[in-house]
Amino acid sequence: MIAFASSLDQAGLLSITAEDAAIFLELMAGFDPNDSTSSPEEVPKYSKFINDNLSGKTVGLPKEFFDGSLEAKYQDLISECIKVYENMGVSFKEISLPNIKYSVPTYYVVAPAECSSNLARYDGIRFGHRSDRTDNLDEFYKSNRQEGFGQEVKRRIITGTYVLSAGYYDAYYLKAQKVRQLINQDFLEAFNDVDAIMGPTTQTSAFKLGEKIDDPVSMYMNDIYTISSNLSGLPAISHPIGFADNLPFGMQIISPHFQEHQLLNFTHKYQLETDWHLQQPEMINEVKK
Repeated sequence: MIAFASSLDQAGLLSITAEDAAIFLELMAGFDPNDSTSSPEEVPKYSKFINDNLSGKTVGLPKEFFDGSLEAKYQDLISECIKVYENMGVSFKEISLPNIKYSVPTYYVVAPAECSSNLARYDGIRFGHRSDRTDNLDEFYKSNRQEGFGQEVKRRIITGTYVLSAGYYDAYYLKAQKVRQLINQDFLEAFNDVDAIMGPTTQTSAFKLGEKIDDPVSMYMNDIYTISSNLSGLPAISHPIGFADNLPFGMQIISPHFQEHQLLNFTHKYQLETDWHLQQPEMINEVKK
């Protein structure tokens, strides 16, 4: 595992079912004396909670996630998902996360800054790609990083180095950390009234491979619903709720700190009522043939 942004990174799971995720997370989670970002908090047996009754649970729907920017086809999928949860006794209420609109610019200051620092070690001497071009030491370093990093990685390293440079640290990085705390405070206040928060995972279904490579800002904006969880250090999960244009679309659930078992519980109960997690786009089935 390669560190990208230490205060944001989290090893996660991709699984077909929430039950599988619960079993694996029991083995993965917990304190690691070699990881300064890990918590000594005791790890519960997540799989014991996945069948808990959801009746009486209250879920918040941030009005900032449902401001009319989602296309109707995605909004319809979310509405159907909400009905499934309501049939299980879950109630929904509108909440507000007023500072979440700053999550994208905040993230893309904090993440590149930490990325720039973490990836500095990949110079081809002890870590990373080693180039065959060894004319002199300076060229050797440059070649290792030029050949070893992709365009997006280079873009983030350059951005991060800039915001950490003398004269810009206070204007960008320090200010971003302050806004980060405001975003976190919004979540803490919201969780005084709700058990969990739900919303779309992305603005659209998956775009084609390489489609956004020349428009990074458009690509970054697809993170608008999810990166606030990273900034706040909150556990979150995404599960499929249907298809749009023959591509899966997901609903994310965010819980208070150390409430991963609740995320798995919500998702597992939904998967018992639906089979979207078992379905595949037609294009994949055609390839298999």
